[in-house]
Amino acid sequence: MWFPFCSFQLLSVILLSVKASASCWRQTNCSGPDQSSFPGQWESNIYAPASRTVQPKSIFFIQGGLLSPHSGPSTLVGNGSHLVFDFGIEIGGIVSVSYSSSGVGRLGLAFTEASTWIGEWSDASNGKFAGRDGALYVNVSGDGNGTYTMPDKSMRGGFRYMTVFLVTDSNTTVEVTDVELEISFQPTWANLRAYQGYFHCDDELLNRIWYAGAYTLQTNAVPANTGRWVPMLANGWANNGTLGPGDTIIVDGAKRDRAVWPGDMGIAVPSSFVSIGDLDSVKNALQVMYNYQNADGSFPEAGPPLLQQNSDTYHMWTMIGTYNYMLYTNDSSFVVQNWSRYLRAMAYIYAKVGSSGLLNQSGTRDWARWQTGFNNSEANMILYRTLTTGASLATWLNDTTGLDKTWLTRAKQLRTAIQQHCFDDSYGAFKDNATATTLHPQDANSMAVLFGIVNATDPIAESISTRLTENWSPIGAVAPELPGNISPFISSFEIQAHLTLDQTDRALELIRRSWGWYLNHPNGTGSTVIEGYLVNGTFGYRSNRGYGYDASYVSHAHGWSSGPTSALTEYIVGLSVTGPAGSTWSLKPQFGDLKTAEAGFTTRLGRFQGKWRKEERGYLVNLATPKGTTGALALPCLEIGKMPVVRMNGVRVAEKALRLEGDRVAWDVDGGEYNIEVTA
Repeated sequence: MWFPFCSFQLLSVILLSVKASASCWRQTNCSGPDQSSFPGQWESNIYAPASRTVQPKSIFFIQGGLLSPHSGPSTLVGNGSHLVFDFGIEIGGIVSVSYSSSGVGRLGLAFTEASTWIGEWSDASNGKFAGRDGALYVNVSGDGNGTYTMPDKSMRGGFRYMTVFLVTDSNTTVEVTDVELEISFQPTWANLRAYQGYFHCDDELLNRIWYAGAYTLQTNAVPANTGRWVPMLANGWANNGTLGPGDTIIVDGAKRDRAVWPGDMGIAVPSSFVSIGDLDSVKNALQVMYNYQNADGSFPEAGPPLLQQNSDTYHMWTMIGTYNYMLYTNDSSFVVQNWSRYLRAMAYIYAKVGSSGLLNQSGTRDWARWQTGFNNSEANMILYRTLTTGASLATWLNDTTGLDKTWLTRAKQLRTAIQQHCFDDSYGAFKDNATATTLHPQDANSMAVLFGIVNATDPIAESISTRLTENWSPIGAVAPELPGNISPFISSFEIQAHLTLDQTDRALELIRRSWGWYLNHPNGTGSTVIEGYLVNGTFGYRSNRGYGYDASYVSHAHGWSSGPTSALTEYIVGLSVTGPAGSTWSLKPQFGDLKTAEAGFTTRLGRFQGKWRKEERGYLVNLATPKGTTGALALPCLEIGKMPVVRMNGVRVAEKALRLEGDRVAWDVDGGEYNIEVTA
């Protein structure tokens, strides 16, 4: 056998010892996995700590505006003295500081995700835009020892750096003797490293990016009583709002907004599935949207306590999220429980389709783009996806009323209308709406290819892919619909669009440019994916689009930016599920400039694992999927249009059992373990 499927014996001993010393969040029921599904060398890339209680990795002080390493006792002497405690990665939770003091004064604690805002004021998170968040203070009343633990309501959801500083009118000294943080995210897991999926290839930057996306999603799975407080506070911060049902729920960001945003889940959920495997947080997030459905059938744009309204796109993302959850879990009882509300939601949104055949976007709130409303092309692309995924849901639920046919017919009609009214023949890509606009957005064009509004084999699809690259800067793709800004959220759709067309090198280049730029940024978290940034290389994403010109407000651990995590698994390794819980699946790898890649994930049916490696005479593929499932293989030909030689488990596959699909050789197999060799 070319590469052995993992042996669990040795690692199980290690993980059990971790579990013995670990715990879940507070009194939360430990319902998460005990150990990883795929132990191996790739686990060295996991950013998650082995324990829920962590300590800083290093200590600095600020000298001449720069961080300088601190050695010796952690002692503060006099007013304004400070120390910076660096945890080395993004973390979040409840901080405790032990100290020994002489004299009186106040000890201040300030927090930031990026080193750019290290100092006596925390970066911004409360959403009031009345200034940064300030600090927490503890009174130092004289000689002796003390311990300060931040109040639960002041839990800091995301930060890497904590500045401890002294405010005093005397020569007070305070020695910080211990700093600990109790991690609050992924609250139902005792073992934070028990990933149910993995990825590994011969490019270490791509490996780090995949695991940064996975770790970001962990920081975004939070206790349901730790949402950002609304109405927004004028000073400080509070994270004690109720988000929804259950013990764990997926939110948009670790620091903020700490609310359920269905649009974000369009990227976050597939990436969570292939990596950490946490779908309980997804279920609870979707349920809260159904619980707060409005009387007219619309869903809120965001969950409580924010409960923002008036978004057609995010309304549809809740519906698409329901499809994704069913696809990954086969939890039909959840869908059935909410099916009547889903039908009301479909009736609500489709009623906005006018005589032109296009959706009239009257719920105009969206991800941050400037232009919304009327026959917005992005909203129409999302409606197409809503209709096609809705048809799949109806089929999986064995609907007998013909909903699948109705919705597929409507999708076909919508597709025709989109192509007729929104495509710009002179430019070779879609316009922002059905007017004479010259704006050709990143979001709609990426979705047009990814969602199948244009066929992958149509020259129009290649034209769109090429046009998208014209928005690229050295550090990522600029969104024309949000000028000057780079959105890893929308770029997550773009990389998948390129991969849909087998433009592998193009997609990998964008991943390395954009996500690689941030992961290697000296001022970033070095462990998570950022919400967005500016093309000038600063962190001031959306400064003039709702963020009050406060660059410190931007989230540096935002799940909507985790697209490479799912893309590298589902397109580069090529392993994806196509039926509920993987009852059917596909293996369709893409090589690009890589020499080897492998990945795996877990469903209730078992483990799915794939690997490929280039060889001098061709390449090797190793595959293992649960018995009782069926899959479709589509492997690259070595010469265009020429059938290669395929051996499976040492036996040559007869050509009559194979078929050519474009530049691939394809056939169907039952679940099991296969070693495949492809040669000329």
